Amino acid sequence: MKIYNRLAALLSVILLLSGSFPECVEAGEVKKNQYWPDGPEIVSAAGIVMEAGTGTVLYEKNSHDVHYPASITKILTTLLALENSKMDEVVTFSYDSVHKTEGSGIARDVGEEMTMEQCLYGVMLASANECAYAVAEHVGGDMDTFVQMMNDRAVALGCQNTHFSNCNGLPDEQHYVSAYDMALIAREAYKNEAFRIICGTKTYTIPFTNKHTDEETLLHNHHQMLYPLRTRQYLYDYCLGGKTGYTSVANYTLVTYAEKDGVTLICVVLDAPAGSNYEDTRALFDFCFDNFKMVNVSEHEQMYTQEKEDGKGILGSYEPFVALDESSSVILPITAEFADVDSKINYKEQDGDVLGSIEYTYAGRLVGSADITAADVSVDTFAFHAQDETETEKAVVNEAADTGDGRTDEKRIFLIEPKMIAAALAGIGLLGLFIFLVWKLVDNFYTIKRKLHLNKKEKSPYTTIKQNKMFRKRRKKWF
Repeated sequence: MKIYNRLAALLSVILLLSGSFPECVEAGEVKKNQYWPDGPEIVSAAGIVMEAGTGTVLYEKNSHDVHYPASITKILTTLLALENSKMDEVVTFSYDSVHKTEGSGIARDVGEEMTMEQCLYGVMLASANECAYAVAEHVGGDMDTFVQMMNDRAVALGCQNTHFSNCNGLPDEQHYVSAYDMALIAREAYKNEAFRIICGTKTYTIPFTNKHTDEETLLHNHHQMLYPLRTRQYLYDYCLGGKTGYTSVANYTLVTYAEKDGVTLICVVLDAPAGSNYEDTRALFDFCFDNFKMVNVSEHEQMYTQEKEDGKGILGSYEPFVALDESSSVILPITAEFADVDSKINYKEQDGDVLGSIEYTYAGRLVGSADITAADVSVDTFAFHAQDETETEKAVVNEAADTGDGRTDEKRIFLIEPKMIAAALAGIGLLGLFIFLVWKLVDNFYTIKRKLHLNKKEKSPYTTIKQNKMFRKRRKKWF
């Protein structure tokens, strides 16, 4: 009955959405009463704050300008490794991974073996360039293939001002990103549970390896809003993790995740002076947490919802066939109400029980969406089963059940034969035909009567005259 439920749900959506609704505004069109807070001035050349769940941009500065990313490149490297390998796979460090990298690292040797998990902690916590190189070779087979995977993945995420030429972020004129594109990559990575665990880990210990047999390797997270590696002045209570970056040409770059009061934010700053990367990030987080709030859609949406009603209808109750995703939310300025949001139905993408979606905009920005799903409503049906001859001879089967007090309860099971159903349908058809014929007869009664009257031969007056003459002659004879 799933197909019938889905058809019923789709019909409900059509009926539900076919009424007259307030006019929706397209993204970019701003109503006079819709206000979006202005953010603080930052020192970084480019920056952006994106809400992780909805993808809504809360703040931006030169967000589509291109800059060198430095080691925040490793976010995409880690994501591709998590998507294309297992954590217990053994990664072997090649000559190129050890000798063709420079900058930050954890001093690995040629031929050294570590698990993928250990390598990724080295990549994200210690920003180890040789670990990133070894991971790329292991996943892609060679560096060129892995770099192509990086660019393909970036395009698939919607990046338009990004191009990668290596896996670790070392300087290259063909290696650049925009703040907006980097936020898209960071948002996609944060959807991965393993990534969230790794980037939010403060310290990690790599055990003995085949090359480092005498000591373990202790890693510290370089993100100083999460872990006080050199100073405590940048610690931020709501920080969930992130990734640092620095080269002489890129200056300081930073990607940070933070959560407060149910709002999860992603902040990206590019080309920042020393220390400004953390200061700008804190200022942007404080601004967004103070000026925005999350609002659950299903708790406030009334225009597109169906209420369950008991005691009404033919079956005594009514359950909605469609429902809104209860986890969907929109992000709004704290001064705005859900009623101020504009909405638009999107029928284009349908997957499984998702019949469509509602997109919400405010002040010309997409602030969230909610899927319209088919509700799990069951429809009662009669199951007709073919019975053998001995069963079909029984119209009713009585089963006696002992109640314990000398009485019995009878359960009657009615067995319905296909022949009985066919006969009943034929009888209904004949009855319908009879009723139709009677109705036609009554409807055309006067027409038929008139035709019969016109077809009847009139009596000749000469016959009456002849009969009268004969009567008079007979009368004369009698008298």
